[in-house]
Amino acid sequence: MNENELILCDLLNCKFLDLHLNNLSPDSLSPRKRSLFFSIKEKRAKGEPLQYILGKCEFFGLEFKVRPGVFIPRPETEILVEQAIGISNAIRNTQGAIRILDIGTGSGNIAISLAKNIPNSKITAVDISQEAINLAKENAKLHGVRDRIEFINEDILMFSQYEIPDTQYDLIISNPPYIKSADIEKLQIEVQKEPRLALDGGQDGLNYYRAIIELSSKFLKPNGILLFEAGLGQAQEISAIAGSGNIFYLENLIEDYNKIERVLVLKKNNF
Repeated sequence: MNENELILCDLLNCKFLDLHLNNLSPDSLSPRKRSLFFSIKEKRAKGEPLQYILGKCEFFGLEFKVRPGVFIPRPETEILVEQAIGISNAIRNTQGAIRILDIGTGSGNIAISLAKNIPNSKITAVDISQEAINLAKENAKLHGVRDRIEFINEDILMFSQYEIPDTQYDLIISNPPYIKSADIEKLQIEVQKEPRLALDGGQDGLNYYRAIIELSSKFLKPNGILLFEAGLGQAQEISAIAGSGNIFYLENLIEDYNKIERVLVLKKNNF
């Protein structure tokens, strides 16, 4: 579906198939909605993300509210969620309920998708942005899983200093900021419209991976799983960081649809 079709579906409140079955186009719009259509196109021409303009996006078969100031969910992150669901269901088959920590929850797309697909899961979702936490709570309520997710507004660099919780986690999942600081200004203009906090991973792009690996060494149960999304060319470096203390080992590395090493499955040693 191209952008014009997405805009038309939104303005006409119809499905993609309806556009073609009824041969709908911008000419099918009322004068007011036609004016809205071209207003949206003007905003897009200036680099405004379509998801922000429409106030929503689809992720893992669910519709999420999105707005400026909060990171927009990406299709490749669905691979991260798929892996988490498979791993979690295997754990559930042996122990029942499962506890999950989602670091950098943003709109809540990962935590909510997991809550919808993993029965008996209890999820903690952390984000540095209060704006993101507020939006994630709205999305959790929208999808009927608000009572299954605890939201915490905290900088993970500070959260890592907390004491080990009474109940440790079976799985920690994160799609952290991973763009090098110097590369932010080279990104597409529409990506630069998103919050820098959700993009900037420090000088080498790996600051948050280091912090999360340190946290996970304390917060994960023995044999627990740490799941990361990684940027282009980062997977091997992240794996080396995780393995340097002999606490984690790389169990699996999954490529995305463009053959980029995208998702790391790291397992905590049982000691």
